[in-house]
Amino acid sequence: MLDRSIGEFSRFIVIALGTTIVGITTGHWWLALCAGLAVYLIWVLLQQSRFDRWLANGRRGPAPTSFGVWGDISDDFYRLQRRHRKEKQKLHAMLRRVQDSTSALREGIVALEDEGNLAWWNPAAGQMLRLQSDDAGQPLVNFVRDPRFVDHVHQRMLGQDNDSREPITLPAPGDDTRILQMEVTRFGRDEALVIVRDVTRLHNLEQMRRDFVANVSHELRTPLTVIAGYLETLTGSGQAPRNWERPLTQMSEQTVRMTSLVNDLLLLARLETSERDSGRDRVSVRELMERVAGEARSLSGDRHQISVSCEEDCTITGDAGELHSAFANLALNAVKYSPDGGPIELRWNTDDSGGHYSVADSGIGIDSLHIPRLTERFYRVDAGRSRESGGTGLGLAIVKHVLLRHNANMSVASTPGQGSTFTLNFPPHKITAASSA
Repeated sequence: MLDRSIGEFSRFIVIALGTTIVGITTGHWWLALCAGLAVYLIWVLLQQSRFDRWLANGRRGPAPTSFGVWGDISDDFYRLQRRHRKEKQKLHAMLRRVQDSTSALREGIVALEDEGNLAWWNPAAGQMLRLQSDDAGQPLVNFVRDPRFVDHVHQRMLGQDNDSREPITLPAPGDDTRILQMEVTRFGRDEALVIVRDVTRLHNLEQMRRDFVANVSHELRTPLTVIAGYLETLTGSGQAPRNWERPLTQMSEQTVRMTSLVNDLLLLARLETSERDSGRDRVSVRELMERVAGEARSLSGDRHQISVSCEEDCTITGDAGELHSAFANLALNAVKYSPDGGPIELRWNTDDSGGHYSVADSGIGIDSLHIPRLTERFYRVDAGRSRESGGTGLGLAIVKHVLLRHNANMSVASTPGQGSTFTLNFPPHKITAASSA
């Protein structure tokens, strides 16, 4: 750039000296100098005008041929234009490859911009959501009107939603026989990507499994009731042979265990198949904790030190029976897996993130490897010990589904040999101060 400035200055000096010499020979050096500089200025302005017109026309074609500094500028622009054209071709080629690859995907991909408006989608998304080419620029929620999805998209676009939230499963627009799973991921400032999957087959298989478990569990109730009745009669009549006492006692215990398992399966099936609305009961936390503590003391038989700590009495909006089941499962598990004489504490506290119910025990503890799988059906950390305690392996699965229906979640902190703390976290909109209630 310095060399160009020096060159242009040298050119200016040469023109000034040349016109001055001509002016001296003619006797009008001042007039000749002004005329030479005027011609130079007009020449520079003419080149600038040509360059400005080229810029105004969108830089179509090569830059205009110029001399001097404007020629250097034109050459630079030409080189930049060629470089830009090559980069643009590379970007177009890359974009075509991305579009071709996404078009081959079975999953639908929708790109959103400007607060949820449709920017682009692949053929799979267009087929699943019934989108047409002229729908670009319209809000996606105009085509997927499920209230849960609408709320999810708005929160994601505003950056208020939790990234750990599970994908939303809902019927396909205009076709209730197809089930779609939709997941929204925000990127950039006002952009988001929606992944759409057809999970109809998995949904039908899961529904068949639920129906099968519910039907079989319901059918088992009647024969179990009959067996339990006859066993109670034989045991209580005193007419059974002495050598039958032990077998009858074991049969009664296993019948009770089987009945408990069937009841848990029916409860779990009901939680899975019923609507996600968790009810509108206002449940007093203090009363619920005292009732659960009484059940835990009854199961313990004074073998444990069970205490209740409730910092502030609140009410939880939800289903009273389901909440009791979740609270009681954690407390009874603590009794089953804690050694005799060990302390068990039921705590409740509130903060800005909501209400928190914790059960802390001094039991055997849980290795971190097992914690992610605790809410799976029939999953046991120690199968032998679980069978001895009479557990069905469904307690934490029931707790998980109760929490899903109350927009809550569970966290676990545990150290092997030092006990565990299970915490149920309820959102603020589910919690009301007892005085307000």
